Amino acid sequence: MKDLSRLNRRHCSALLLALCASGLPGGSHAQTAASPAPVVLVVGDSLSAEYGLQRGKGWVALLQERLQAEKVQARVVNASISGDTTSGGRSRLPALLRQHSPAVVVIELGGNDALRGLPLDMTRDNLSAMARAAREAGARVLLLGMEMPPNYGARYAAEFRQLYKAVADSEKAALVPFFLAGVADLPDATRLFQADRIHPNEAAQPVMLTNVWPALRPLIPRR
Repeated sequence: MKDLSRLNRRHCSALLLALCASGLPGGSHAQTAASPAPVVLVVGDSLSAEYGLQRGKGWVALLQERLQAEKVQARVVNASISGDTTSGGRSRLPALLRQHSPAVVVIELGGNDALRGLPLDMTRDNLSAMARAAREAGARVLLLGMEMPPNYGARYAAEFRQLYKAVADSEKAALVPFFLAGVADLPDATRLFQADRIHPNEAAQPVMLTNVWPALRPLIPRR
């Protein structure tokens, strides 16, 4: 009887070890914490950095609220800096990718390049490099396109608008053709802008999120 009891104990121990190794219910794998929520990394300028707005009222903050309301398990990291250019975003991106390991990277840059009269080829190259780096790090990419006012010249405005589509096509990125649609192209657009007539006000932020959401939602991994 003693030998049989020892045999049973050995058999039970072996069974428990097998359960632990296989991850079946009762093993230690079943008690492992759930994997962290995928990260949506937003790399932008003042349009995404809540310039002139009360904290928590910008479209990026509204995006996190929208995800929670729709029970989409994802965490938003806003790495936007007012005044940033595509060159600045390109230099900052590698460290951000290492730090956050994002599932999705939203690139909202280029407007300040145009306002400073920087070469369009440089803007295009920087956006392409950012999209490529994000893809190579395993992230999906969403590019938010911008447009310039007519006073910049029809040719310049057209070339600036087209460069976003060119980058999206070449780098296999999703695209919102005009991030400020329904904000900057209204007959009386000033009502959705701050006093400087450059930065959208609080009332414009839900419109901006509405422009982004349909393109962004399919990119977020389903858990």
